Amino acid sequence: MRTPEELPLPDGFIADGMNRLECFIKRAFDLLVALVSIVFSLPLFLLCWILVKWDDGGKVIFSQTRTGLNGRTFRIYKFRTMTPNAEEDGKPELCKAQGDPRITPIGSFLRAHHLDELPQLWNVLRGDMAFVGPRPERPYFIKKIMEHDARYEYLYQIRPGITSYATLYNGYTDTMDKMLKRLHYDLYYLGHRSFTFDCKILWRTFVRIVRGDRF
Repeated sequence: MRTPEELPLPDGFIADGMNRLECFIKRAFDLLVALVSIVFSLPLFLLCWILVKWDDGGKVIFSQTRTGLNGRTFRIYKFRTMTPNAEEDGKPELCKAQGDPRITPIGSFLRAHHLDELPQLWNVLRGDMAFVGPRPERPYFIKKIMEHDARYEYLYQIRPGITSYATLYNGYTDTMDKMLKRLHYDLYYLGHRSFTFDCKILWRTFVRIVRGDRF
């Protein structure tokens, strides 16, 4: 796989690569798969709920403000994987890819197997997110990214996703350098996305999760 710097990007504005029909099919697909996934994963939801609650007795579901389609903010939902009040000083802080002391033992397990993302099926149903799209970021970090590359705004054309092209090949983003590389991948995806491309990303994500890869 080529590095982000080798992926060709056009000069100037990058338009959505999907036409209206593909966007409609993508949304219908997301709704159907999200509904089916919620029904069949209910036992897994219950198991994760019990594990998080048993770990330290704190809140099970964690929510946070992210920026999505058309630059609107929404609340993203996850199973909590960090200690309560992990950012009690009020300043947003990136979670380290490995060795972050704020991550609980159960949280580490959930992250390793991507089970903490299960509540985002609700975000897909609501229309906040899609299965495939740029990972949604916090407004605080978007501002920081745009100080280096203002093209982040182009991503507001599409819904953010549970998984992404960048997630597969750029890994976990815990530094500004990785954030900028992720943006390059996301912009490439924006201009080249199609329903077929999405299916390939979903399949590769599934394979990597089954293999137990960390990404």
